[in-house]
Amino acid sequence: MTTTSISRPTPMMSQTNTGAGPYFDLIDVGHPDYVALIEADTAFWILVSRREALDYLFGPDLLPAFLNRQAELQQDLDRVRFGLLPAAVYVNPTERCNLNCSYCYLPTDLRRKGKDMSAGRLLEALSLLADFFKGILPEGARPQIVFHGSEPLLAREAVFQGIERFGPTFRFGVQTNATLLDKEARDFLTSRGVSIGISLDGHCAAVADRTRHTWAGGGVFTQVVRNLEELADYAGLNVIATITRENVAYLPELVEFLHRRGVANALLNPVRGTQSGGRALMPDPQGLAQNFFKALDRSYELFEQTGHRLVIGNFANILLGLVAPGARRLMCDISPCGGGRCFFALTATGEVTPCSEFVGFPEFYGGNLFDDPLEEILETAPFRAMKSRRVEDIEPCRRCALRHFCGAPCPAEVYAFRGSIHGPAPLCEFYAAQARYAFRTIADGRLEAFLWPGWQEGLSEIRVI
Repeated sequence: MTTTSISRPTPMMSQTNTGAGPYFDLIDVGHPDYVALIEADTAFWILVSRREALDYLFGPDLLPAFLNRQAELQQDLDRVRFGLLPAAVYVNPTERCNLNCSYCYLPTDLRRKGKDMSAGRLLEALSLLADFFKGILPEGARPQIVFHGSEPLLAREAVFQGIERFGPTFRFGVQTNATLLDKEARDFLTSRGVSIGISLDGHCAAVADRTRHTWAGGGVFTQVVRNLEELADYAGLNVIATITRENVAYLPELVEFLHRRGVANALLNPVRGTQSGGRALMPDPQGLAQNFFKALDRSYELFEQTGHRLVIGNFANILLGLVAPGARRLMCDISPCGGGRCFFALTATGEVTPCSEFVGFPEFYGGNLFDDPLEEILETAPFRAMKSRRVEDIEPCRRCALRHFCGAPCPAEVYAFRGSIHGPAPLCEFYAAQARYAFRTIADGRLEAFLWPGWQEGLSEIRVI
């Protein structure tokens, strides 16, 4: 893993060829003093004084220094994009859910009356996955299994048996709506170091219950917060909020709410338009950017006041994509994305698909874990299509200087909108604005406040200038 040297930045929007090779884009990132100079093919960037940008661009030092390290920079980016092995599986032990969230990416019929995996079937699946990973990963590696949903705790007995039996083999996580997370379940999961993701979309019931509710329409905010407070000190806790037009104006309040309860890790994920409910609730990109950045600003203010760091993981990942591409923790903001490449999903009936977002699109099922060799499934047409999806082949992304800090997510969402995975993101304007905010964050010296403690451990530096 490597980091890219930082020399304090700023941007505009013009492209320049020095006459000797690579193109450099001068990007206005909205900072009063700095602009960003980007060589998009390698994701190389540098922040330079706005007043000296052209002198720097056409000066004698930039091009020779860049060309001297160009191959290394390209290799570092290519390793993240094309050189990683699968190391995680999102396992849906049931198709059912006890909630009927308005934006869910899973089809309604599956969530209402779908199938469950029996304990025996789940143990068989974990055994097959263990054998597969043993054949491709280094000795001693522990791939990750995330029990995902629908609501995995509806298959609680099977999930707990799997964690108990395969604890030494896998790192486990559970993503839950927290309504079934009683004391016994909390004690079981925390005593075994299982990561716990809790879904919560607002700072109060009036906001959170607008989109997250039972089949009868009842809210669950109070139950979720009770579990959140019980788990607030648990290192493996992560809170996931889905941003919709119903809660986008209250993101700063949500940050304050989580910070007050000592939460250290959260995701503020814009809703995916994979299903019609999500598409209907997508926020306006400009309003999304405005309120998202207000929430980030508020998290920084609270960190400055208290010393407690609430890391917003999806934004932190953008920062890592800038300063340490090999240290990315999420793979949605790069192309090819992680679906089918770094991870894949397993349905309750054994179907294997590149990502959970594709559950409900049978044309993206590569085969059945219980019937087909996994090595062959991962090379079927749906998986090859995902692994070959590159922003360089997408219009207008291929001409965007920010293309490797965005990745044109999400292929499943793009497919739902366009009938093809090859297209720009529906919220493209927001993702570009987020990258510019990330540059401003670095220019203002606020990088450390937004990243996980110890993020630099194990990294080396590529110094260009």
